[in-house]
Amino acid sequence: MTSHLPVTPAWTCSGCGADWPCQTRQRELRAEYDGVPVSLALYLAAHLVDAAQDLAHVPAGYLHRRFLGWTR
Repeated sequence: MTSHLPVTPAWTCSGCGADWPCQTRQRELRAEYDGVPVSLALYLAAHLVDAAQDLAHVPAGYLHRRFLGWTR
């Protein structure tokens, strides 16, 4: 079980305080979703939608890179 969970509405990491998903959570998610990248993208896209509502002042392109850009 991870301690690197999102703290809303700021979308920071509960484990390290960085923007979520932090580097640690990204590594964990890559391992958890190994071999099923579409499932990982869908999981993160759902969080992206929620974060976009909470972080309306943050440019959409930045949020896209933050939540989905690292999955390639």
